[in-house]
Amino acid sequence: MATRSVETDPAKGTGKRERILRAAIEVFARTGYFNSKVSEIAKEAGVADGTIYLYFLGKEDLLISIFREHMRAYLEGVGQVIAGERDPQARIRKVIRFHLDSIGNDRALAIVFQVELRQSLKFMSLFSHQEVADYLNILRRTIEEGQQAGLFRASLQPQVTAKAVFGILDEMVTSWILSEKDIRLSDSADPVCDFVLNGLL
Repeated sequence: MATRSVETDPAKGTGKRERILRAAIEVFARTGYFNSKVSEIAKEAGVADGTIYLYFLGKEDLLISIFREHMRAYLEGVGQVIAGERDPQARIRKVIRFHLDSIGNDRALAIVFQVELRQSLKFMSLFSHQEVADYLNILRRTIEEGQQAGLFRASLQPQVTAKAVFGILDEMVTSWILSEKDIRLSDSADPVCDFVLNGLL
């Protein structure tokens, strides 16, 4: 059964701020964060250069805003998808599918997340910890509940296992970005789910 679609792109709105965020995603993905200019983002968004500074402090603030707003929307979307799902195995499947579905729907955003954000050590050290920790906690709690129900091995370390699941998904996204083949990232969901859950049983 396909997971229902949940809107996770706050930059696809019609407001000027949203247009600027979307333009930044497209420009960062196309030319790279360090090579891009605010004037390019303004042109992409169809606004004057100075308009950018009415909403953002500069290029770095744009990058941080992209991450935080999309991660917030993503975490809200995950919460909606797994709400009411009591089976830990089904919940793991839904999280995995939602991860690959949502990122696979926006290649430019995936490039920004997988490549551009990670080139900034300042960003990685100062801004990403809480959002990533919140995501890992969803996986960790699900694994713990599966252990309590006797579905997953008691010897598993939930936090380590959560990081391993995240790492698998992260690598699938990176491989998809680098691939020259016309493939859908969401096609990997079932094989990844089967691999992860067979390892947890």
